[in-house]
Amino acid sequence: MTAAAVPTMFHTRLSLALRDGALLLPAAGRILVIGPTAGHDLSDLPKDRVTIYSRFFPDHAAWVARGLDVVTALPEGGFAAAVVCVPRAKKLAQAWVYAAARATGGGLIVLDGQKTDGIDSLVKALKNRADGLASLSKAHGKLIWLTNAEVADWAPADTQLEGGFITRPGVFSADGVDKGSAVLAAALPTEIKGRVADLGAGWGYLSRHILMREGVTTLDLIEADLAALDCAKLNITDQRANFIWGDATRFSPDAPYDVVISNPPFHTGRAGDPDLGRAFIRSAARMLKGSGWLIMVANRHLPYEDTLAELFREVEDLGGSPGFKCLSGTKPRRAGR
Repeated sequence: MTAAAVPTMFHTRLSLALRDGALLLPAAGRILVIGPTAGHDLSDLPKDRVTIYSRFFPDHAAWVARGLDVVTALPEGGFAAAVVCVPRAKKLAQAWVYAAARATGGGLIVLDGQKTDGIDSLVKALKNRADGLASLSKAHGKLIWLTNAEVADWAPADTQLEGGFITRPGVFSADGVDKGSAVLAAALPTEIKGRVADLGAGWGYLSRHILMREGVTTLDLIEADLAALDCAKLNITDQRANFIWGDATRFSPDAPYDVVISNPPFHTGRAGDPDLGRAFIRSAARMLKGSGWLIMVANRHLPYEDTLAELFREVEDLGGSPGFKCLSGTKPRRAGR
């Protein structure tokens, strides 16, 4: 699944700590920044010394466009300091602190996060594991800096779910199958065939069910979260599958699809954002053949029927569950545009 990046108060807290001298960065050596969104302002860091770790496609592309050094694999050493932009997922936050400790060899680690994302509990867990904890609180969040973090037991580990699916910390629905995806998998029509795309494929649950249709000739799994796509590569071994790291709302296929299937996200950060789902619908309509077919699932309260009616000549309710509705649109009005 994908989610849009949102601005944070990272710049304000880091700037204050640096400008009043509370936080001193090493005078030399590279600085690793782990997981910043495109909304983070890193202008107070020395650009020529910064390496950004980003595996979310829109953020990665934004940092590359700004001329920064961006990587998709966490380095195991060679950095004088690391800044961790604390994510909501607890296990992912711990994994990133572990990576920062390895990259710096016990050197300076700066943590920035909102209270709603668990920065306080992370700091509490580090209290007896690190030296020199200092902090600055502002805008419902904290900036923490420390050294010599002892977090070897925070190394990330794969999770194996029922059915043999592999997930990893921080991916959408890491602890179990998403309810909406399960509803859509049960409602998938048997006559799906041809060239198919799973838009926002996540770690591959829906894709495995799509590939149970013998009429499917190829399936493109399009996903912005590279960690989820890595899991999908482990979960899907069918030779018809192609794995594409990209932004589902902007991706353009080499040739139009016969069918697009999607469980689109509807959150930007913590806030509900139906426009994100609408963007997926518009993208699907653009990717489909003139006779193409979109099949999707959504929470029942989300108002997607009007968007489907605007973009498709035929719209149908495929049923669902008390909490989720499965919808389809055929014959896109804007196919190929």
